[in-house]
Amino acid sequence: MLKKLPKIIVILGPTASGKTDLAIKLAKKFNGEIISADSRQVYKEMNIGTAKPSKKELEAVPHHLIDIINPNQEFNVAVYKNLALKAIKETKKRGKIPFLVGGTGLYIKTITNNISFPRVPAKKEMRKNLEKKSEEELLKIYKKLDPEGAKLIDSKNKRRLIRAIEVSKITGKPFWEQRKQGPTIFDILILGIKLPKKELEKRIKKRVEKMLRTGLEKEAKKLIKKYGWKTSAIQTIGYQEWRDYFKNKISKKEVKEKIKLHTIQFTKRQMTWFSAQGGSAVGGKKEKKIQWVNKYRKAEKLIKQFLKKSNKKGRQKTKIIMPS
Repeated sequence: MLKKLPKIIVILGPTASGKTDLAIKLAKKFNGEIISADSRQVYKEMNIGTAKPSKKELEAVPHHLIDIINPNQEFNVAVYKNLALKAIKETKKRGKIPFLVGGTGLYIKTITNNISFPRVPAKKEMRKNLEKKSEEELLKIYKKLDPEGAKLIDSKNKRRLIRAIEVSKITGKPFWEQRKQGPTIFDILILGIKLPKKELEKRIKKRVEKMLRTGLEKEAKKLIKKYGWKTSAIQTIGYQEWRDYFKNKISKKEVKEKIKLHTIQFTKRQMTWFSAQGGSAVGGKKEKKIQWVNKYRKAEKLIKQFLKKSNKKGRQKTKIIMPS
């Protein structure tokens, strides 16, 4: 039996590309609500360094999954999926259009691909030992446990590397093999923002300057005093760069340049992820591709067409895809 699938709109793109502005304008236009897909904006108190929407922006359109846990609390993609699906369901019940917005590719893909993850409780002693190691050391360990998964994981994401190693060791099976893609549950329009390299770098530098002017140093100092450097959430661009400065080893100017450089490097990894498999955000070649936009009018036109389109797709299973 054919079943009409609920529609959702995804807006993705690298850091500082203008996702928030575009999403708010479009959500207001099409009676929508925003479900955040940002792995750092879920944390309370981490405001300036994660470039959270302003109070005015949050009031303009209802937002979900921002400021929901403390930095020292455990949070992972499986928890995110449950919360995001609940927020989408409640948004639909109110007669609104869900806009899934963010730059965390794995969070987006777990919804668009309906990916499930192994439920494996963390082992404190194992995690404590792994946290002492560098990203390079962790990747080397993970390669031995899961060669295929190691090709796809974000090698700079320490928290994700630790979790992948943890699951592989506890279960005795490669983490990559344990991620499963379920049946399609949404009709999805995926809009991506892609800017010229120089324009994106210009925006990043401008954003970092603004963060410093508005109190990033004070925010970082407060968080580190309260939660410590070992808290995984603090090991985030915008915060981790202050370590040597607080030890009087580098200048504030050097901190600023490090944050800019690390953010630029991060956006390159984001775009590599989004552009993988021909730009597909929801899987392989036969699946829906990202439609790249850089202007509001084009995005508005695509959404109008999408919402008018009759959808009677059956729930079909698709091949397993490994999110990075």
